Amino acid sequence: MSCALALALAGCVTSSHTVSEAPADVRPLVGGLPNEAPRTIAPPTVAEREHERLLAAYGGAFRSPETERFLDDLVQRLAAQSDRPDIPYRLTILNAPSVNAFALPSGRIYVTRGLLALANDDAEIAAVIAHEMAHVSEKHAIARADKEKQSALVSVVMKDLLRNPDGSAETQVRSQVKLATFSRQQELDADGIGVRTIARAGYDPYGASRFLSSMSRQIDIRSAPAGTPSRASAYDFLNTHPSTPERINRSIEAARQFGAPGTGSRDKVSYLTAIDGLTFGEDPTQGYMRGRAFLHPRLGFTFEVPAGFTIDNTPQAILGVDAGGRALRLDTVKPKDGQPLSDYLASGWIEGVDTGSTSTLTINGREAATAIAKGTDWSFRLYAIRYGSGVYRLIFAARDLSPSTDALFQKTAASFRAMSGEEMRNVRPLKIDVATVRSGETVTTLAGRMATADRPLDLFLVLNGLTADAQLTPGDRVKLVVH
Repeated sequence: MSCALALALAGCVTSSHTVSEAPADVRPLVGGLPNEAPRTIAPPTVAEREHERLLAAYGGAFRSPETERFLDDLVQRLAAQSDRPDIPYRLTILNAPSVNAFALPSGRIYVTRGLLALANDDAEIAAVIAHEMAHVSEKHAIARADKEKQSALVSVVMKDLLRNPDGSAETQVRSQVKLATFSRQQELDADGIGVRTIARAGYDPYGASRFLSSMSRQIDIRSAPAGTPSRASAYDFLNTHPSTPERINRSIEAARQFGAPGTGSRDKVSYLTAIDGLTFGEDPTQGYMRGRAFLHPRLGFTFEVPAGFTIDNTPQAILGVDAGGRALRLDTVKPKDGQPLSDYLASGWIEGVDTGSTSTLTINGREAATAIAKGTDWSFRLYAIRYGSGVYRLIFAARDLSPSTDALFQKTAASFRAMSGEEMRNVRPLKIDVATVRSGETVTTLAGRMATADRPLDLFLVLNGLTADAQLTPGDRVKLVVH
């Protein structure tokens, strides 16, 4: 399992439409869906199970009556002009800070509140939703599943019937490339259909390229520390999505079929009014970052994240990675009753544990145990910390577990502690505040009102689709991030 774990840790730096499953013994950090009524009728359908799985994986549904009403009206307007107006499209806002959107074949469409915060007018969000509608109407998920089955069958034939392992490997690589190309073409097709749909519905068809530009800039500031070049635009030919510049250019070409810029409606005020007060960033009930401290007031613990690590907080685990490829994972497990923590570390949930490295200790008053495990390509520093009714598992990974790296991991584990009552009382979520520009205000002065410590000017510009030399006019509406 050490190889699989290493892949899971490394995978936290990528973004995709897939949702990873937690291991069977790992409990979600935020629990299941609250107040879910017991099922007394027919078993859930495949679509219902997938819907519930997505809700659990993305922190549940985000509830905002005004935002939901605005988006529901927009969905109905788009559906009437879509290629399949007979499909019962339904939109759910996911309570996640990431920028993501996807759809199920049933017509359920999902957008994260992080994506809503990035859009700046109704044409931009309409482009996102119309893109997902296109995936549904074109049956892209079904077509891709069929293609994957065909690819798997070809590999089996080459390996088992022709008994040609070299040929099998070559065929597998070729199939991967074909599948990647197939999926990239799906994305480009959905972009083009989406532009056509929003134009038919009367929206500005250039909303798609504007949103894609904002998304590209948002990826850049998230993936690259200040002063270092971003690799976000690097193109991997096995990536399932086209590079963002390619999508932007194609979206502009598609929009030109319907007229010059300025064609169609673009309502910024109504859209910003609909998302005013939207929670921004992590929901404190699910844990959040403040500086280098990760705090989880609902579960009552905190720890210090190593400098340079980017954190991805999911319901199943807290994942982190730095530019050097070192990674961390924190999750919670339920060992056998009475099982010593040192025995748990060596119980087989990860291979290659050096039993001679196992030791017990106390971390800020909590019983704990630690050990080292080594795989083919990765080395791990493992911790199990008893906390409340369960055990928290801190897993650190590095290709080279040097003394300095191991010391960094040990320092991080030593920072795990219970939050104080004052810390829990002082929890204040961040939110989007739509402000009106006053005379004399500039992008710099407005960015100074942002409640974020990390690159507030860059974040202000990206959130508002502005450049550093933008000239603001009194009365303009802008998004700020405030407590």
